[in-house]
Amino acid sequence: MAQTLPYGSWPSPIAAADIAGGSPRLDGARFVGDEIWWSESVPSERGRTAVFRLTDDEPEALLPAPWNARSRVHEYGGGAWTVTPASELLFVEGSDQRVHRLTVGGAPEPLTPAGLGMSFGDLTFAAGPDGGGRLWAVRETHAGDRSPVRDIVVIPLDGSAADDPEAILSVVAGSDFLAYPAPRGDRLAWIAWDHPDMPWDASELRVGRIGPDGRVAEHVVVAGGRTEDGGISALQPEWTGDDELMFTADPEGRWNLHWVRFDGLGATGPEPIYPADADTGGPLWNLATRWFAALDDGRIVAVRTHGADELIVIDPTCGAVDGLETSLTGGVLVRDAQGSRVLLTGAGIRVPGGLWLLDVDARTLTALRGGVSALAPEWMPTSRAVTFEGPDGDVHAFAYPPTNPDATAPEGELPPYLVLVHGGPTAHASGELSLAVAYFTSRGIGVLDVNYGGSTGYGRAYRERLRGRWGIVDVADTAAAARGLAAAGLADPARIAIKGGSAGGWTVLCAVADTDVFAAGISRYGVADLRRLADDTHDFEARYLDGLVGPLPQAEPLYVSRSPLSRPETLRTPLLILQGADDPVVPPSQSEALRDALAANGVPHKYLLFEGESHGFRQAETLVRAFEAELAFLGAILGFETPGVPPIDLD
Repeated sequence: MAQTLPYGSWPSPIAAADIAGGSPRLDGARFVGDEIWWSESVPSERGRTAVFRLTDDEPEALLPAPWNARSRVHEYGGGAWTVTPASELLFVEGSDQRVHRLTVGGAPEPLTPAGLGMSFGDLTFAAGPDGGGRLWAVRETHAGDRSPVRDIVVIPLDGSAADDPEAILSVVAGSDFLAYPAPRGDRLAWIAWDHPDMPWDASELRVGRIGPDGRVAEHVVVAGGRTEDGGISALQPEWTGDDELMFTADPEGRWNLHWVRFDGLGATGPEPIYPADADTGGPLWNLATRWFAALDDGRIVAVRTHGADELIVIDPTCGAVDGLETSLTGGVLVRDAQGSRVLLTGAGIRVPGGLWLLDVDARTLTALRGGVSALAPEWMPTSRAVTFEGPDGDVHAFAYPPTNPDATAPEGELPPYLVLVHGGPTAHASGELSLAVAYFTSRGIGVLDVNYGGSTGYGRAYRERLRGRWGIVDVADTAAAARGLAAAGLADPARIAIKGGSAGGWTVLCAVADTDVFAAGISRYGVADLRRLADDTHDFEARYLDGLVGPLPQAEPLYVSRSPLSRPETLRTPLLILQGADDPVVPPSQSEALRDALAANGVPHKYLLFEGESHGFRQAETLVRAFEAELAFLGAILGFETPGVPPIDLD
């Protein structure tokens, strides 16, 4: 029989350690002959990214500790490994950013030089015009205080570049940012963009001819880029024939699939493959991100997103579109295809994140890694898509109610709620099953995950609500969602807290400074001072604030007026501040200045600094301490007992 206990104090079988070891943090996945290889972060090994393969239904580490397959290009990396036809692993080592080659059972051998400020990402193995294999990559070179320089390169596989950097062939350069090198015969397709644009603002699909010296001698812009009305974002070029290229772009406001056909460098198109009021694409924070793949018979498997994700199969020969009924509804990415089989990563409303094998013809979906909850279903909350009225229109969110089969609240008591604010700010909450959410809901704390204006998954117009209004639209939308939840009688209006990381942490700080909706705030490596962010942050985001706030120096008054640290007298809400010591995106100096302002105001707070962590926590001990501190902090501020976690000593 269920116990009657106050919300927030319900006993739960979910510990913070379960979150750290729960749904794996997966990266790429590939078919390698008859095997399947993938990479994932290992929290118990200081968060390193290892590459695994399936052996007798058990994962076997191909890349042993302490090796770490992680790229730092654009800071967020992506495409840190690929495989040759001979099943050799080519990967970027996270500690020094050198590319290595590993024969299974052997030791990694370096392919690029050390100590020259080079990073590599978007590794792509492809056949060359001479029939031999070539390793393509995006290279980022840091030299002193200058902005990094990026180019697309070919790395020799014979190891000659390990001691001779001149052996690396620079194929194309001249853009601030590059992605998706896609060679085919004597052509190369790629994506390029320049400051102050981000890739979701305006990016160009370019195709060039590779000359006798191996470099691109001339190129054409096929799609995307700046327009009179704003911009077009082009992503993920994929050759489907020697003269046929598929990609996704948003000229009509949604990322949709397109074709272009070539005669030399002359192009016919682009032509839409499947126009839809939904997105096949998303924000390119990580290189090598993919939302579609062509099967061997020419059909296309694609992710289609409007609020939630779904998978579709397109037959371009007749235009037929067939929906695939799967359990996956959020964060779905297409990793690789072989025959009629597809490797996917993603989660669903009733299944946690995992690596999945989809057989399109058999209509089967099999979890290969993760994808299965260790808890009985009655402990896991089912999200509900909700919409609230905000000052600029609808605000989309997903609500998770308190869920515990062994506990109920006293009659008439309303639950406390934790409002989640995602980062980016272009990320997208999709209501998937999550141990991190169940950690709170199983204790009687509801969770509301908000897709404020600026989020992806609802088209360019919704995303660009935030343009020039960061710290205004996101705050107003999040506050409107919280108020709407309370007005519906679902949450205690006096016990609503807010939590976010990075850009979400900025929204947390602005929300507690500028509204009276939230009783407590949790900021993970959150932005507190826009001017300091513009001065300190890395090159990929160095001009991001031009679009979110305005260009400097003209918009400096806005940078000052919107920053919570510019008006410390408004910081009167208790805060928990969590920060990585090695964070280059939002350095600890911002969190420390925030801590000092709260202390000066006499506001209850706690500042926790985690050594060895960067922008986003990966280590098991960090994750455990962070979640336990969050729960204890909510209990201390919102007024409920939190059995099973150490109490927090607020300053």
